Amino acid sequence: MATSREHTLTGTHGTLVAREWPHQSPRYLAILVHGYGEHIGRYTWVAGTLTGDGAAVYGVDQLGHGRSEGDRVLVADFEDVVTNVHALREHAVREHPGVPVVVIGHSMGGMIAARYAQRHGEGLTALVLSGPVLGEWGPIAELLAYEEPPDVPIDPSTLSRDPAVGAAYAADPLVWHGPFRRPTLEAFAATLATITKAGSLGALPTLWIHGEDDRLVPLTGTRIGIEAIRGADFTERIYPGARHEVFNETNREEVLADVTTFVDRVLPG
Repeated sequence: MATSREHTLTGTHGTLVAREWPHQSPRYLAILVHGYGEHIGRYTWVAGTLTGDGAAVYGVDQLGHGRSEGDRVLVADFEDVVTNVHALREHAVREHPGVPVVVIGHSMGGMIAARYAQRHGEGLTALVLSGPVLGEWGPIAELLAYEEPPDVPIDPSTLSRDPAVGAAYAADPLVWHGPFRRPTLEAFAATLATITKAGSLGALPTLWIHGEDDRLVPLTGTRIGIEAIRGADFTERIYPGARHEVFNETNREEVLADVTTFVDRVLPG
């Protein structure tokens, strides 16, 4: 298991708990952006693979998530979360000036990462989007039809074909197991519209990975958003039979190998 260390960041609305998986002489810096309701501690396996590929890896429990401050899963404006990700990147670059930076986001984190690249893409080496919430996402309209969104628990079996993944998720006390907050759903809708309007990522090398059997963030809705932002250097990998958390799927080694192969291709030199 990869060794990590923790520190805190001053976020837009309180203190954030960040984690670093260090590398003495990194070839690149990997900024991980986690999904809705979870926390960066669920990415130890991903970080270990990336440090093995020569990366120093950084992540943060987002506002209202994990052990960071804020009302649980309450995000009034995802632009604030993008700003917090940039603070983490600046911290990483201060520790390793001149080292290429790759941003990797999953699900909600994929949405945040895409918006991050639109706002702060200058100087980024690559972007990886895993099962990103982009384009059209059904739960937004469905849940906003209620004044108070109902509690519709995530079925852990939709995360991965590996039952141990769902069991660990269900038992994790740092994972949010309650209902969506209405302001968060409204912020999702606003951010998806903003991303689509902002358009192409230009020349930024981008890898999109997605499970073919993703029932939480279906492929068809995401593809609409991908078509709006894809740039000149775009790679797509769709994994047959895979569910939402492709980094935790039964073919996780294949998925991470695709990520590291992509990153190795686009690294300078």
